[in-house]
Amino acid sequence: MGIRVIKTAIAAIVAIYVAHYFNLEPALSAGILAILGVEVTRKQGLTKTASRFVASVLGLGFASIIFVTLGFYHWTVAIFILVSFPIMARFQLKEGIVTSCVTVFHIYSYGEVTTGIIWNEICLLLVGLGSATFINMLYMPNVERELMKLREAVESNYYQICYTLAKTLREPTYVWSGEELLDAHRDIEKGIMIAIRSKENQLWSNEGYWLTYFEMRRQQLDTIGQMMEMVARVHGQLKHAEPVAELLEQLGRDTQSDVYVGEVRVKLQELAEKFRAMELPKTRDEFEIRASLLMLMHEMNRYLDIAKRYKKRGNTDQSLLEKSNLTG
Repeated sequence: MGIRVIKTAIAAIVAIYVAHYFNLEPALSAGILAILGVEVTRKQGLTKTASRFVASVLGLGFASIIFVTLGFYHWTVAIFILVSFPIMARFQLKEGIVTSCVTVFHIYSYGEVTTGIIWNEICLLLVGLGSATFINMLYMPNVERELMKLREAVESNYYQICYTLAKTLREPTYVWSGEELLDAHRDIEKGIMIAIRSKENQLWSNEGYWLTYFEMRRQQLDTIGQMMEMVARVHGQLKHAEPVAELLEQLGRDTQSDVYVGEVRVKLQELAEKFRAMELPKTRDEFEIRASLLMLMHEMNRYLDIAKRYKKRGNTDQSLLEKSNLTG
């Protein structure tokens, strides 16, 4: 049983009891409105509650005019839908269409429009949506531990991927399943989804470390895909591959380290200079392998550029990233 189900049940029963206390009719409708009002995050709860309330009040106004003018018939309900729904959609109030129908159908069932009935419906909206909003604001689960586990899983997979790529450079015949790449992609997407939800639960804070972190890892995953392609082109053993393999292993270790050092970048630059000073390739195979190694080094630099760029994003994010050990 999920936390949202529990919150929905509590909001519904609170709304029904409050409606009974204030003699609102039908009290069960307050429970229905509360069920419709429970959301995943605090920000969604506030914005969608406002949308539902405004749409419902507008719906009451449209319905009152239509029913008083044309009468209480089934076809006048259809006219209400044809008139009100496009207007609500035009003004970004689609979230309130269902709640609006709940209140309008009450008026239709009474067969008359009075100030007392309109006030009763507005009070039901306040009680039902207010109960849902109160429960939404009262408690949201802490996802920090789950996000930390996802981060550890992603970094562990990146570590394994770098070591596997290094092994493939040394043994071109080695066959890799690519399981870690798929796992990393899954965990990153899940982390982004949870991070967005977590940020929307912070009403008075713009702290977005986790979203920044997983977005960085998502972009780095693209460079890893390019690195895999370059490694796959190394179809033979060549002494030039060994120093690149060593740097891949160090990159894997740095991914799990506490701080971003940048040592790999310096060594990549030094290695590139050594490659330029070497004799030109003597065979086509050597030319292709050395070209692939240079492209691989380029992608490794791009991987590090992404981490460096995200660490420099604004004073707030920068301090958060450094505090939380955002690494290469």
